[in-house]
Amino acid sequence: FCLAASMFLKQAFEGEYPKLLRLYNDLWKRLQQYSQNIQGKFNASGTTDLYVDLQHMEDDTQDIFIPKKPDYDPEKALKDSIQPYEAAYLSKSLSRLFDPINLVFPPGGRNPPSSDELEGIIKTIASELNVAAVDANLTLAVSKNVAKTIQLYGVKSEQLLSTQGDASQVIGPLTEGQRRNVAVVNSLFKLHQSVTKVVSSQCSFPPAAEQTIISALKTIHVLMGNAVQPLLTSVGDAIEAIIITMHQEDFSGSLPSSGRPDVPCSLYMKELQGFIARVMSDYFKHFECLDFVFDNTEAIAQRAIELFIRNASLIRPLGEGGKMRLAADFAQMEMAVGPFCRRVSDLGKSYRMLRSFRPLLFQTSEHVANSPALGDTIPFSIIIQFLFTRAPAELKSPFQRAEWSHARFSQWLDDHPSEKDRLLLIRGALEAYVQSVRSREGKEFAPVYPIMVQLLQKAMSALQ
Repeated sequence: FCLAASMFLKQAFEGEYPKLLRLYNDLWKRLQQYSQNIQGKFNASGTTDLYVDLQHMEDDTQDIFIPKKPDYDPEKALKDSIQPYEAAYLSKSLSRLFDPINLVFPPGGRNPPSSDELEGIIKTIASELNVAAVDANLTLAVSKNVAKTIQLYGVKSEQLLSTQGDASQVIGPLTEGQRRNVAVVNSLFKLHQSVTKVVSSQCSFPPAAEQTIISALKTIHVLMGNAVQPLLTSVGDAIEAIIITMHQEDFSGSLPSSGRPDVPCSLYMKELQGFIARVMSDYFKHFECLDFVFDNTEAIAQRAIELFIRNASLIRPLGEGGKMRLAADFAQMEMAVGPFCRRVSDLGKSYRMLRSFRPLLFQTSEHVANSPALGDTIPFSIIIQFLFTRAPAELKSPFQRAEWSHARFSQWLDDHPSEKDRLLLIRGALEAYVQSVRSREGKEFAPVYPIMVQLLQKAMSALQ
């Protein structure tokens, strides 16, 4: 009977540990008040009989309020007596948190949990945190269990992701693998949102406990990013491939008699606009996490603008009619990247560069060199690169001198983001031109050459 009663008590203490802990906390508060009351009475009366009682208490080795050892913590000693029950409770708590996750991610399963199944997981998390709210240390311990639960959900979700080639295709409609990846990302997003809501609804939640759960949620956000990265990379690569086809078009023409370009924008720009509109409707609209999608697509939009300006600055030859069409392309570029953004103006420096570069197409080289946008908004290297367009064929652009294709030069620029490296390449092209003029015993340099040299010197000194 004693053994049975003992087992019953053990199970009761383990199962209802938070209640037991609350009783212990109440007991400790009362003992503290009792101690303070005795001390207060002694201080108030100063009578010898109370003094004798206090002396007797000091001699009592069992007294917990007047410790003999300086490192003795009476409250901790009291809590330690029920520590085995806490360990058992936390173990069962973790099982209660893990069980619904293991249930909705069966071995060989291919789909993430349904909304109802996810709601069940969230209710379990909320319940465990609510029950643990009786004590800050217990809340922290249960929060660590919740963090492990979030990580388990992430690991199980990651196993569902499709990493085959069809997961990153951007030619046809959504493949089965892409649909599954979208469903997994949406599921992770709902988990992130729901747990964040549970944490924010907790009263007087310890900061350490909150930080523990937030850290685990960050891994979910990273996993969402990893899940969409193959698709984002494919979209970015396709955009670059479309932009670079601008060099297959002829921008050398003079202005038509009407004074306006024959077409509102170039063929590559129409293709770019169509592609971006299609990937938004075919792929990205299926994600429920709009802010997350825009955070990623805005980065693609910024990169697209930078690639557009980079390639526009390389166009040679550029006639007056070509300038008009390129200016129209600049205006259309804003519309092209529009679907990728909340607002195009949110794109920051890329947007300002797009706006600032367009007027330079029609300005004299002297005006271009004195543009207030130089340096801060538009890098010097881009402007000097653009001025090669106005030079005779003998003054070769850096990529022409190296006998590189536009695509290879663009790759070189990606591999050398340092402005100094880019300026040194330009300097090499200008020095080669000087050698060329001298070798044919030329009497003068092209009018744009001294402006380019002056800009190069200004750029190099700005780097010092």
